[in-house]
Order: sequence, then C-alpha cells, then structure tokens
Amino acid sequence: MPPFDKIRPMTKHILFIASLHHPETLVAEQALAKRENRALPIFPTSSAQNFMVRVLQEAGYVCDVFWRNLRHNNPQNAKTFVYKEGITLDKVLIALKNRLPYRINPQLLARNAELLAYARQFKPDVLWLVGDNTVIAPETLATLKQELGCTLIYASGTSPIVFSKPIERKAARLYDWVLVNDYYHGIQWQELGAKNMLCLPIAAIDPIFHQPRPLNDAQRQAYACEASFVGTLIPPNLYSERIQALESLTHVDLGIWTIHDLPKALKPFYKGKALADEMMNILSASPITLNIHGDFMRYGGNMRLFEAAGVGAFQICDNRAGIHEWFTVGEHVAMYHSLEELREQVAYYTAHPKERRDMAEASREHALKHHTYAHRLQRLQAEGVL
Repeated sequence: MPPFDKIRPMTKHILFIASLHHPETLVAEQALAKRENRALPIFPTSSAQNFMVRVLQEAGYVCDVFWRNLRHNNPQNAKTFVYKEGITLDKVLIALKNRLPYRINPQLLARNAELLAYARQFKPDVLWLVGDNTVIAPETLATLKQELGCTLIYASGTSPIVFSKPIERKAARLYDWVLVNDYYHGIQWQELGAKNMLCLPIAAIDPIFHQPRPLNDAQRQAYACEASFVGTLIPPNLYSERIQALESLTHVDLGIWTIHDLPKALKPFYKGKALADEMMNILSASPITLNIHGDFMRYGGNMRLFEAAGVGAFQICDNRAGIHEWFTVGEHVAMYHSLEELREQVAYYTAHPKERRDMAEASREHALKHHTYAHRLQRLQAEGVL
C-alpha cells in the first residue's frame, strides 16, 4: 500500500507550469467529470502530472496549472501535434518560432504576462515547471521568486544537452530543485547552474490506474502479437537504438503502437495509436513488452519501466544502469546487452510463458511496494523539496 501514513500533511499551494500535449483528451475528460458532478482534472488523467497531483491533493496540497502553450490558459481550441518524418510546414514554423528571441516575440510576451497575473492571484509556495519550456522567460521566473518567495522546481524526463532551449538553460540558476528520471540529466542541469537535483521522483505508478486490465476477446484479437512496443520512434537520430532493436525483430509477430510517424522499415508492424487506457490494455495483452530507452537516456528510468510493472506486464529492457537500482534483473524484468541477445530472449520467453508470468507478477508486487507516486511524494518531503 502507498505509505500515506509517512507523508506529512501540507497546505502549500503548488502551481504547475506545463504544456498541454493532448488537449482533446483533457477537454473530453473535464466534460465527463462535469456531467458526473466530479472535480475537474487539471491534467489528462493518464499523465504523470495527474497522478502526482492526486497524491499531493490527498496530502493537503492545493494544486493548479498554467498552460504555457495555450492562449488564455484555455485548452478548448487546441489540437495534438503529430510528429512526421521529413520536413513539414509545422516543423518549419516551429523552428522559425524557436529562433525568434523571446524578448521580441509578442505571443511569448503575452503568455509571460498572463503567467505573472495568474501566479500573483494564486500565490504559489511552489512553482513546478515541467520540462521542454520554450515559453516562460527567466526574467518572469525571477520576478515570481522575488515577489512570492516561492521555491522553483524544474521537472524533466529528457537531457538538457539534447533537448533544452536557451530559454531553459538561462533559467537554470533559478532552479532550486531539478527532478529527473535519468541521473545523468540531473548532473547536466547542475553543471548549468541548478542548485539541487533529485533522480526518479517523477516516474512511478498509480495503483488505481496502473493495474492489469480485463480484456474481452475482441480486444485480445486487436492487440494480438508476440512482442509489442508502444512509444515514439522519430526522429531517428534520437531513437536509433529503439529502431535498431525493433528492426532486429521483424522475423517475429511484432506489434508497434505510436501516436507519431514511424520509419518506413517498421510501417508493416504498425497497429495504431495508443494513449491512456488503450496503452494499458496493450501492455496487459502483450506476452512480451519491449522497453527500449531513447538514445538520450543513458541511465534509464523512462515511464514505461514503471507503467509496465504496474499492469503486471512482462518486459524486456535494454541495459541501463538505473534499472539495476530500481528492479532486480532476472526476477522482475529481463534485460539484453546486444541485438543477438534480444532475439534470443524474445525466442526464449515466447516459449516459456510461466517464467514470463512469474516475473511480471513479481515486478508488479515490487512496484506497489516501492514505486508509487505516494512513495515519490514521501521522497520529495524527506529530501526537503516540498
């Protein structure tokens, strides 16, 4: 059970500053909650931030969100951006926008003014800045810290060397804490000036959402395959190891689900898009879940590692140091060190279903005991982050 008895009750106000990547999902979920007379979710209900907010609210924290990528903080007319291979008009427009200095970008100036007004009204004790920030200026963050005396947390699952923009790096010295999945990313942020870093407080499971899903015959048929992969595969320079691993398995019944485009060689194995409940269904249905980290995660700790454990899925992972820290290889997960070993393991575990089931059950039990969002909150409190 989550260690709620070890979580200190708090009444601090936390303002999340984030980009909404799946606005249609949030709008639909808020509409449903309104019809059912429930509290409106402030994040899409399958997102890591939503699960973190749930345990924060249960501990007495007051949470709100400012959507930095939406005009007037309104998700109603926004749409999900889908990445495609090659040069597209959307990519060109994004690249041009990113090259325009934020100090002379009228849209960014307006968003920063909106945040200042919103935060001054909400009066947060903590600003929780979610990674991939290309909107909020260092000057805005500095103003809020000075006026409100709030702690600034920066939470990111990606490498600042690969992904961060100048606007993020210039603010690094303002970050009181950087929360990362990958330990090496935390070191990189400290090299940029962040005061403190903590590894693995943002990847975990929610026992209510991440659990084995009962599936009907039609669902099992739709998700049927020997080995599945759910995730992003482009651009190839960031996911080359994923692509190579999957291309080495084209001789098996492989299933790939992604909301974005995928390389030409893997298109025959495309099964569809997968988010939220459908992704949990796929993990529950698949005999083997392939968990291959992006090239930029050398220590490991992606969301899939914990999500798959939560639903009781058997997973084969690539070799990352952090996995050895959080799970026992051979007891909770399988691991490969080469493409040849990956092919051998897929063949072996396909032929040994009991071993798969035993490891999957052990993985779920371990995640429930050590890797829930309640455990993460307990760690944040123990380290003095919150």
